[in-house]
Amino acid sequence: MRQRDRYIDGLRALAILGVVGGHWLVGALVATPAGDLRIDSPLRHLEWLQPATWFLQMLGLFFLVGGYTSARGLLRARERGETDPEWVRRRLWRIGRPVAAASAILAVALPPLHLLGVIGAGTAWNTVVLFVQPLWFMAVYAVITALTPYLLRLDRRAGLRAVLAFAAAVAAVDLLRFGPVDVPAAAGYLSVLPAWCFAYQLGISWSSGRVDRRVAAGLLAGGLAAFVVLISVLDYPVSVVSVPGAARSNSNPPSLLVPALAAIQAGAALLLRDRIERILRRPRVWAAVTVLNLSAMSVFCWHHVALAGVSEVARRLGTLPGLGDAPVDAGWVAARLAWYPVLALVLAGLVALVRRYEHPVPATVPGPAATTHA
Repeated sequence: MRQRDRYIDGLRALAILGVVGGHWLVGALVATPAGDLRIDSPLRHLEWLQPATWFLQMLGLFFLVGGYTSARGLLRARERGETDPEWVRRRLWRIGRPVAAASAILAVALPPLHLLGVIGAGTAWNTVVLFVQPLWFMAVYAVITALTPYLLRLDRRAGLRAVLAFAAAVAAVDLLRFGPVDVPAAAGYLSVLPAWCFAYQLGISWSSGRVDRRVAAGLLAGGLAAFVVLISVLDYPVSVVSVPGAARSNSNPPSLLVPALAAIQAGAALLLRDRIERILRRPRVWAAVTVLNLSAMSVFCWHHVALAGVSEVARRLGTLPGLGDAPVDAGWVAARLAWYPVLALVLAGLVALVRRYEHPVPATVPGPAATTHA
């Protein structure tokens, strides 16, 4: 069995923790007089909290690691005699299986819970909304994963120039969105693939040995410079994620701030590799990273459901600080952070129940592929 790469697993675990911790911080479920929960966000009320998204939105690292591991996995598959379509089908099966299982479980469980009076209609609906909202990420990730054979070929031909080309494409779309000429709002979504391909393609270049410390330092410096200019000079929104009610968003659709942040994160992570690997040698840290990696998709699919469940229990007990009350002050933020251990325990319980849908991956999947290696 192939030995796991601690550094790669550590970066992936960090990205997943950022996603979960960020969603738990910026997502609020407020109790209503009707006995339901409605969705709100402290980002709408607390502008000073928005810079926290710079550190919690780590999807750039996730796509970086995805590009690296997919490139390595595809090359190993080719060495085994597996075709590119077979590899793509197997990868998409592994990505889609936990999502499909979670969707089916919620579709079966929520209606009876509502009919039995366990949860209100509003709570049930908002649980579905919270569950579905981040699935855009998995859809984009799946599409880019399917493009891996072509992106690998692009790396051989253009190297790091391909990475810069994706950033340039996002910049061009931003010029359309925010420039003097009015264009349909839907035109902004032309940036979705290039914005996230930036980090993925960078991961592919990293796997082929094109990213050394000099390149990493350039990524960090260039990303920081672009980030500062975009926010302080060009008036891009401060928050990396969408703020309810805001006229502009950096994530829906993604703006140039997304690849700029990904460049910062990738550059810093690569420059700090030795320190990160030393931390990962600690037995307890490595054990936690291993568990998180083995259940990554389950954690992603169920972390909002854990929040909804804990919030509903808190609502029935009475409005508790950080759960059920409006996210309008620093006290709410402190209280929500204090709830993280409870949310983590509930999420761990849910993952333990559903993890069998993520592992083991079936030896035979739709199509001719039959191997279970990454």
